[in-house]
Amino acid sequence: MKRTILLSVLMLTMTATTMTAQVYLDPQAPMEERIKDALSRMTTHEKIQVIHAQSKFTSAGVPRLGIRQLNMDDGPHGVREELGWNSWSNAGWTNDSIVAFPSLTCLASTWNRDLSRLYGHTVSEEFAFRGKDVMLGPGVNIARTPMNGRAFEYMGEDPCLAGEMVVPYIQAAQKNGVACCLKHWVLNDQEVNRFGTNVIVSERALREIYLEPFRRAVDKSHVWSIMGSYNMYKGIHCCQHDELNNGILKGEWQWDGAIISDWGGTTDTRQAAMGGLDIEMGSFTDGKVKESEFTFDDYYMARPLEQLINEGKIPMSVLDEKAGRVLRLIFRTAMNPKKAIGNQCSEAHYDACRAIGEEGIVLLKNSLTPAPSPKGEGSGQTILPLNLTKYRNILVVGENATRSLTQGGGSSELKTLRDISPLEALRSQCSMFNVQCSMDFAQGYTSGRALYDQVDTVDPAESERLKAEALEKARQADLIIYIGGLNKNTKQDCENSDRESYDLSFGQNELISQLAQIQPNIVVVTFGGNAYATPWLQQVKALVHCWYLGSESGTALANVLTGKVNPSGKLPVTFAKRYEDYPYVRFGKEAYQDRSGQVDYKEGIYVGYRGFERNKKQPQFPFGYGLSYTTFQYGQPTAQVSGDHVNVEVTIQNTGSVAGKEVAQVYVSAPKNKQMDKPVKELKGFAKTRLLQPGESETLRISIPCSELASWNEATHEWQVDNGTYTLQVGASSAEIRGKAKISL
Repeated sequence: MKRTILLSVLMLTMTATTMTAQVYLDPQAPMEERIKDALSRMTTHEKIQVIHAQSKFTSAGVPRLGIRQLNMDDGPHGVREELGWNSWSNAGWTNDSIVAFPSLTCLASTWNRDLSRLYGHTVSEEFAFRGKDVMLGPGVNIARTPMNGRAFEYMGEDPCLAGEMVVPYIQAAQKNGVACCLKHWVLNDQEVNRFGTNVIVSERALREIYLEPFRRAVDKSHVWSIMGSYNMYKGIHCCQHDELNNGILKGEWQWDGAIISDWGGTTDTRQAAMGGLDIEMGSFTDGKVKESEFTFDDYYMARPLEQLINEGKIPMSVLDEKAGRVLRLIFRTAMNPKKAIGNQCSEAHYDACRAIGEEGIVLLKNSLTPAPSPKGEGSGQTILPLNLTKYRNILVVGENATRSLTQGGGSSELKTLRDISPLEALRSQCSMFNVQCSMDFAQGYTSGRALYDQVDTVDPAESERLKAEALEKARQADLIIYIGGLNKNTKQDCENSDRESYDLSFGQNELISQLAQIQPNIVVVTFGGNAYATPWLQQVKALVHCWYLGSESGTALANVLTGKVNPSGKLPVTFAKRYEDYPYVRFGKEAYQDRSGQVDYKEGIYVGYRGFERNKKQPQFPFGYGLSYTTFQYGQPTAQVSGDHVNVEVTIQNTGSVAGKEVAQVYVSAPKNKQMDKPVKELKGFAKTRLLQPGESETLRISIPCSELASWNEATHEWQVDNGTYTLQVGASSAEIRGKAKISL
């Protein structure tokens, strides 16, 4: 009896001692102690296992030690449907339908940090509910070209806007225990030849334009993971680039997260090991379509790396550093006791989707009716918002009025529980306002199926039939609402291909022009992630651009068109009158779509509006532009230096007749420097008012760190803030400055 008691006490003591020693399992213990303890218990093979894929979207944990695997999935607009363990085919689940949130271009168009926070919170709740630890997104690559098929996943042409808008998204998502994997690090600005393009870019442009949104995300939101891109820089693939990954990201910026390769982006064992890659995903796939004969243990950072470690050809410290970063990611997510349970397809999520979509819609034109009309719209009135009681025969034309725009696009394709189309929502609004209103529909054109790797063949005869039907129906209409634009087909807004023309495809330019000739009361609505040519602009009364609005697409659009919501979106990109006006185009094929294996960013820092202003090219719609159903008056801005910040204040008053929101944009003109060329002005801060009632005012306060007024000096390889007088220009867009203030540094 005594012996049994003694043995029991001894076993309890040993268990307690063992449990006490397992610091890595204690979520209350300091993170670095947990990592150090876990590493001390792991074998070399276990360390190798956690740094490469074990399935299409998971990497291994350490079952022996109770360390969980990482479950990843594509974002950033919603959780991708479940795929097979080792297949790109869907798994056939019936419970993986989700809410599709608006595209990141739409989020950027809100210029609203609060909505960015709401976006990150709600989308991460769906990831958490699905058991995902890492959301592959959001993206902050720069919209250097309007042809980029993947631009709809990013946040525009300006690093300040993209960087500031992505921070609250990441903060909110990671607060729920879901890691963001910021992508694509870096210079992944076109889809043409994306696997093999070597980007040539000046050191200054790299720092000021392309790295800057990533730096803000690292510095201000402490993003937990970053995805390395496919392309090369200085002849080395970015996934395994020592200068970028170890030198800048982990060294200079002191970032403690994990670098995850894009799927199939790893190309060499030694280079990946020494170049800072932490988790290798998706290798040995053929165009992301079929699996090769290799297994997950044949990945570059699997068995081949383990052999080099065991032979002493690569130090164990290199492996420990990678495994430690992966453990940190696991402890922050999969083994985080505070990780949100989340929910899926809740009404709160649909409400968030709709709110973001409504505020991201941009009103680009809202012209005056030239003469009194039979329906009572006199001269001096704009066509929007639509008063549906004034129209008896409304015709909706365009494929995007009914097409699902949550499908297609590549990795961002989503399987939704419900989508509300524009036609459905407009008919609902019409019945609410006027039971006698007739709303007919004509497709007008066809674009075929949304295919990832090929363009669907469209029958020319069918296209002509659809066009003729629309033109015939237009003769009976007293209002036309045209709903077209781009879609997520190959060579439209789709991963792995770029657009082939700056014009709208599928004969839309001709169709819009011919419809306008028949019925001048025409409102054009476009969807899409990029700018496009508008040769018919003078023929139409209004133009509304929607990006991609997600599951609540139709409701958001209908609410804006009918005035239930006053549009407040502002463009995150410049719309050129001609494709040739974009800054890089003047440098020819070497600057874009060079199929020799490299592309030269010869425009340097003069991307987007910076280049338009330098080259004195008048855009069709400038960066930051967007109309409202009301008007705003700006007071005289003031600026003062306080410590290491410049503080700007401006009062904005709603001087119109309906409630609305306005965005104050602060552009800075730096003092001249003979050694360093400077842009005419650059966005350095912004703020959005609350919903202002008619006559109401709000004073906005915008604080800009003095360090963000710096330029990169290529001679000293350092940031440099010039002494002298800075002009701070406060405007409603980059081309509409409402007031100026000066400071001296």
